[in-house]
Amino acid sequence: MNKYDWLLFLHVTGAFFVLGGAAMAGIFNFAALKRERPSEIAALFRLARVAVVAIGAGMGLTLVFGLWLVHNVGYGWGETWIVLALVLWVLANAMGGVGGGREKRTRELAERLALEGDAPSQELSARLRDPMWLAAQGDAPSPELRARLRDPASLALSWGSGLVVVAILALMIWKPGA
Repeated sequence: MNKYDWLLFLHVTGAFFVLGGAAMAGIFNFAALKRERPSEIAALFRLARVAVVAIGAGMGLTLVFGLWLVHNVGYGWGETWIVLALVLWVLANAMGGVGGGREKRTRELAERLALEGDAPSQELSARLRDPMWLAAQGDAPSPELRARLRDPASLALSWGSGLVVVAILALMIWKPGA
């Protein structure tokens, strides 16, 4: 394999991380919308943190190796598809960051509601990291948590970021104007 092949391989690997992480986060987000119990919602949002790691690693890989590819292949930095891809990359990160922050606060609310009223104990402390145990504790639905889960701004930011990533993928595949 030559340098171009390695750069392309690592760039595409990053894209798979981004798309896989975005799909995983979307699935957990959608599943959380279907739940009522705070512990179940908290467990799903905790799982989504794995997706965030994949997305972050993928965004870094796509940028670094994408820019290196542009230089290596000799594309012009002013080509429309490259400029658009970079603008959309920044937009996807901004939307994902803001939406992710909002979802983090929702997860924290779900965790608080799942634990409210429980007396402190060593057993509880030991089991806090076990989402299945929390889900079995009979926590009650919360209108406040339901409202946060269905917050239009959070949903638009999260799902919009995913759509922007798909637009970047389309640019990378078809390279309009190249």
